Amino acid sequence: MRARALRAAFFAAAISAALCLGIAPAATARDTAQPVFEGAYTSFPDYMDPQLSYTSEGWTAMYDTYIPLLTYRHAEGKAGAEVIPGLATALPKITDGGKTYTLFLRPGLHYSDGTEVRASDFRFAVERLFEVRSGGTLFYDDIVGAKSFAKGRRAHINGILTNDQTGKIVIHLLKPRATFSNELALLFVAPVPPSTPLEDQSFDPPPATGPYVITKSSYSGWEYARNPEWQSNGALMPQIPGGHVERIHIAVIPNQDTQVNELKSGRLDWLFDPPPGNRTAESEAGSGGTQLQVEPTLSTYYFWMNTQKAPFNNLKVRQAVNYAVDPAALRRVYVDQLEPTSQILPPDMPGYRKFDLYPHNMRKARQLIREAHPSDRQITVWTDGESPNGDAGRYYRRVLQELGFHARLKIVSPENYFCEVSNPRTPNLDTGFSNWFEDYPHPDDFLQPLLDSKPTSEYSSNFSRFVAPNLNRKVTDLFRKSGPIDEAAYARLDRDYMKLAPLVPFGTRTLAATFSRNVDLGEFIWNPTFEADLTSFQLK
Repeated sequence: MRARALRAAFFAAAISAALCLGIAPAATARDTAQPVFEGAYTSFPDYMDPQLSYTSEGWTAMYDTYIPLLTYRHAEGKAGAEVIPGLATALPKITDGGKTYTLFLRPGLHYSDGTEVRASDFRFAVERLFEVRSGGTLFYDDIVGAKSFAKGRRAHINGILTNDQTGKIVIHLLKPRATFSNELALLFVAPVPPSTPLEDQSFDPPPATGPYVITKSSYSGWEYARNPEWQSNGALMPQIPGGHVERIHIAVIPNQDTQVNELKSGRLDWLFDPPPGNRTAESEAGSGGTQLQVEPTLSTYYFWMNTQKAPFNNLKVRQAVNYAVDPAALRRVYVDQLEPTSQILPPDMPGYRKFDLYPHNMRKARQLIREAHPSDRQITVWTDGESPNGDAGRYYRRVLQELGFHARLKIVSPENYFCEVSNPRTPNLDTGFSNWFEDYPHPDDFLQPLLDSKPTSEYSSNFSRFVAPNLNRKVTDLFRKSGPIDEAAYARLDRDYMKLAPLVPFGTRTLAATFSRNVDLGEFIWNPTFEADLTSFQLK
């Protein structure tokens, strides 16, 4: 797991246990007769199953294997945020005031095992999503009958109608959903054969529809080969590139210094995670033939404060903490791989308008603490142990101590961190570190899960347990509104939420794509949602 992208996914305990047993073996020597593109992850993704994965580790790994009805253009920047047809012949026809979506499956498509792709496979994928209790269900519970199906009251989701002869797919929603085309482009609803078991298939991934198929998968790594059906599938979907390399091997190597050493030696071609901070300058300089490209992300790094209990149920205390945290100091903690910010929406997100309600000012912060005079000064500060998030937590604890709090630092393993802090039954959830990376380029994807989602007794991404009914109604009204994004309204909401200071945003992350000298970067693509595009990898 990497700190930048865990989102709402929860690792199975077995993943954590396997990674704790020891360091995976380094990449194997190259077979020069049939070169393989060699990459490395620091840890196995949350899942290697399209209906289950909710991390960018998994999304990057499967972007070029499982194609939804709609998908994102294989491009960088704003072009890469464009939704285009995938398995569907065209973008959906939207009728009934935004509640009905009609699409047609491209005829003649096949999975990598030769099975024909059918319209009903889409309904199966959505139903499988609910059957395996994926974190992605929240995007599709507006489909008519989805909630009843999830509760076992219906055999199928009756809001999805399919015709395998014509390829027609009709989706009925309970209410308009402005982001539904974006959500149809997520891996959660990528069709898979109806024979796919209703359980995690991380180590026996389903047949693929994209240019690559995953042929092996284990905790130590996984392998890709060209999809044997891609010649015909690719002819039907010319908007999706077929890739340059024949085979890709990914090794899981928890030791990041080992990764850099293997990259410099030429035994690895690509590192999914940025090099450790003490090796960044070395990689930037191209020492030993490495190549490093720094890429922007649509992300927000922040500290959350539990607004349901003292001392953070006091607005002045929350505002004081915002004044006390210095984003410039945290930029240094992240070795300049973080652009300072003090708002919820990140730059380049529709609705972003730069503002700073709380410029760094310790004198103002101390004054607000004196005015608030909090009775509870015993605080537990939570963070994960993956560098540099642990150092960010240590910095935050020092800031709270300077404000007069007795702050205890709780460092949790990266594999378990978000599982613990998202569970309201975990004791002493006072304040801590988190981050959020976009699912798709819409401001609701930040405001709704981080602040608008109602705190429950179950797992929640609203770590601040924040409730603001008036602002939440505005979020819902905008979310149900059809047509172009009302950027001015979202910009006002961003500011209005920060006036209530439920979070302490401090940066938006840049990430380093690191390659060996063996790689031709002339066509490399960094997609804003799926990050490194495997189809753009090319050996010299």
